[in-house]
Amino acid sequence: MLIRTGYRLRFEADIPVPTLALLHVRPERQADLRTPETLYTEPPLDVEIYRDSFDNVCSRFVIPEGGVTLSADFVIEDSGEPDPVDLQARQHPVEELPADVLKYLLSSRYCEVSQLGDEAWKIANKTEPGWERVQALVTAAHERIEFDYTKASTEHTARSAFDQRFGVCRDFAHLAITLCRSVNIPARYCTGYLGDIGIDPVDYPMDFSAWMEVYLGDRWYTFDARHNRPRIGRIVMAYGRDAIDTALTTQFGAAKLAEFHVHTDEVADTDLDRSPDETALPQSAPAKAET
Repeated sequence: MLIRTGYRLRFEADIPVPTLALLHVRPERQADLRTPETLYTEPPLDVEIYRDSFDNVCSRFVIPEGGVTLSADFVIEDSGEPDPVDLQARQHPVEELPADVLKYLLSSRYCEVSQLGDEAWKIANKTEPGWERVQALVTAAHERIEFDYTKASTEHTARSAFDQRFGVCRDFAHLAITLCRSVNIPARYCTGYLGDIGIDPVDYPMDFSAWMEVYLGDRWYTFDARHNRPRIGRIVMAYGRDAIDTALTTQFGAAKLAEFHVHTDEVADTDLDRSPDETALPQSAPAKAET
């Protein structure tokens, strides 16, 4: 399967604003690219590309006075298979976990493990360790929160989402992650593209998405508390402990998001020369990358 995806983001600023961006696909998926994944900027900017502490591909640049438009449009190959399911996947005792996995058991900015332990164990104690337990916790998060796009908030945490019972995809992910960590199951936050492939079209604008991966049976498995079903065509951009580590952009100063468009669509080989929605097309020169 081929997926054509990308974005067009416009930021406005009154003064130069240093910025970090996590807008590239993860290193593990770059071998699947069928066309270059080029970051375009208007006006052209010097952009430094580096790997952060989670091995995400990060861009560093300064938004000039007046602002900047960031855009990309590329094609990536995907298996076309839904998220893997392994009902026999084993939960590891903490003492057996690899050292690099342990950080995904701890509390973080949006995932307050110490505050949801009682709620998590009430669910976990009714299940067997492993896939069954994780699925029960994910289902609990899915059923606890009502999706409400109008109530997105950077202040919403797993605890407040549990109490207030509304949120967006990041809140579903934060709550499910926190419930899993509370019963010693490593869980990490994921952000990326998830198009309407294999499902009925939805009636709200395309956005980047958030889900989680859980460590079972010596590998990471995808779970999605927002949709609570295997999906097709996920393209991971960043991993982290929560949304702080995977923010699409981080500004060190005031910059207003003035335009936001994302596209993710299945295409055929014969469609590779066809332009997507004009609002998503890059209209500027590639950024001058400094590697």
